[in-house]
Amino acid sequence: MQPPAAGSPLVRFGHCGKAIYCFSVPRSCPLCGLGVGSPKLEDAPTSISSPFADGHRQRCAFLLRPTEGTFLRDYNGSSDLHVGITSTNGIVYNYNEKGVCRDGTGWEQSVSVPLVQPDLYGLLDRWNGYLEEFSATDDWLADRYSEDQHNCYSYALKFINWMLTLEGRQPLKRNEFIEQFVVPKTRKASKFITLYQAIEDHHFYITDHPGRQATPP
Repeated sequence: MQPPAAGSPLVRFGHCGKAIYCFSVPRSCPLCGLGVGSPKLEDAPTSISSPFADGHRQRCAFLLRPTEGTFLRDYNGSSDLHVGITSTNGIVYNYNEKGVCRDGTGWEQSVSVPLVQPDLYGLLDRWNGYLEEFSATDDWLADRYSEDQHNCYSYALKFINWMLTLEGRQPLKRNEFIEQFVVPKTRKASKFITLYQAIEDHHFYITDHPGRQATPP
């Protein structure tokens, strides 16, 4: 059984009084060997959407991904993370020891936090210009980079706060931004990763049926 492409959903169906998670519905139940068809609505296959997005298809968003590898293949809960900001055409602006990078690839499996409402057309029109103007300042030269004090998070949050100021809104503190916008997304992603990796290792993940008050990892 092959794992799905990044961003593809998982599948859950019910059989033998259990909830069975997998990449695709098998012909027979892995517990009893019988066909998986069931007249019960609660046992019907349902999709579990991936929390990850192709960052290069996200406009005006804050992105988060592992510094090395991908979430589904390589993330272990303590891996270093890297963040960036997308332009309106999917170029990911991010800051590291090389200075400001403009990536056209490499963010295909990211946690995405939208930063602009779709109806704010005026801001969307100026977004790329603001990104370039902000990135061109001396603050983001390569020799200013510090892994602990002046890093990718510093770059992304300072840009977000600059945009908030232009809109006449209050800036966000780092912890405030993380708790309000990032943690809800990463919590969902963490559960999906655990479930995905369990299925990849064992082909299925089996637990009590959700209707019987059990939940996936």
